[in-house]
Amino acid sequence: MDLSTLKPAKGSKQEKFRRGRGHGSGNGKTAGKGHKGQKARSGAPRPGFEGGQLPLYMRLPKRGFTNINSKEIVAFNVDKLEKFNDGDVVTIDALLEKGIISNPKDGVKVLGNGELTKKLTVQVNAFSKSAVQKIEALGGKAEVI
Repeated sequence: MDLSTLKPAKGSKQEKFRRGRGHGSGNGKTAGKGHKGQKARSGAPRPGFEGGQLPLYMRLPKRGFTNINSKEIVAFNVDKLEKFNDGDVVTIDALLEKGIISNPKDGVKVLGNGELTKKLTVQVNAFSKSAVQKIEALGGKAEVI
């Protein structure tokens, strides 16, 4: 093997198709656009244009509102913390490793549903009041980061 015989893997590259380069190219003359008409010319209408009729996206009613400042908080219940050992420090990374949460977008919150039987130090972005009571009742700590 030498440099003069190197070729890309089969199927990895696609040759650029040159339109409008004469009859011999197989796509000459009208270059695949047919004869005359709006679609044969440059500046053909944009996608969604309906010939001057009010387009569908403008005819449909506008509903709702999306607040650009809203935060997506991932929440889970206190009973999920049973997966940890007694005395562990529970962080967001530890929650990801155990599979309790999957994608902490803007923050993580612990809710108070369920029972907890282990003393843990939990470090997340937010807690509900009942979650704090259940964690601290066993001698654990609920730390807001």
